[in-house]
Amino acid sequence: MSATLPDSLCYLNGFFGPLCDAKVSVLDRGFIFGDGVYEVIPVYGRRMFRFDEHMARLSRSLAKLRIANPHATAHWLATCRKLIAAHASADQLVYIEVTRGVALRDHVMPEGIAPTVFIMVGAMKPATPEQRHHGVACVTARDFRWERGDIKCISLLGNVLARQISADHGAVETIMLRDGFLTEASASNVWVVHEGALLGPPKGEHVLEGIRYELLRELCEEVGIAYNLRPISEAEVLAADELLLSSATKEVLSVTLLDHEPVGHGAMRGKPGPVYARLHEAYQRAKATQSI
Repeated sequence: MSATLPDSLCYLNGFFGPLCDAKVSVLDRGFIFGDGVYEVIPVYGRRMFRFDEHMARLSRSLAKLRIANPHATAHWLATCRKLIAAHASADQLVYIEVTRGVALRDHVMPEGIAPTVFIMVGAMKPATPEQRHHGVACVTARDFRWERGDIKCISLLGNVLARQISADHGAVETIMLRDGFLTEASASNVWVVHEGALLGPPKGEHVLEGIRYELLRELCEEVGIAYNLRPISEAEVLAADELLLSSATKEVLSVTLLDHEPVGHGAMRGKPGPVYARLHEAYQRAKATQSI
């Protein structure tokens, strides 16, 4: 089976080698418990976008799981750059995973073990021109995942099940609601446009603070769009003037069909709206200035 995997360069516990040959112990707590965290960093023209912000979130996630950050920022940067340089594509995704390490199976967090560190790169799969022009379809579902969505952990079965709901309906994302309020999508943050303002769910334990949370605040300030984080009801989601997704791969993307119904009102009903257009343009400018 390993012969079908790519032989691109990866990093595992201090060593570089082909991805198809990388191996971890079956007693790694990432394998046994999903006890670890990850980051995905977009790369444009072989330059990482908002690298420092991704490193800060990695440190926050590790701290919440009581795992010491195994490397200084300079080491992360040098390692990622070596992998990026070895990959054929100029636009890439860097995937970083840190688990608690290898130990005999026990739910209690063991002390004194070395974290497992794995990094790989892959080609970027951005939104298509058709998706940019027409927007995408999403469906809604109850947010049935665990209570600590603020940790970017590798235990993603809930997200897998949520994403499969949209896949089964031919949609791009599953937008989730908990107790009648918007949280996020299976692999994206979700934004509502109301009367020209961009609204997002407040930061908390049910929502992963995407790197684009702060980025979109900055972009809104740049282009003169009001920005506010507050609880957003299901009714507000369904009545939105515009509905947007944001993630490392989607950047910012317009949702034009929700639960088989067009999003928006009037002439812009079912079409990408003006707030999306301004934020998408501003995002492209940011990519040129905020990558290292």
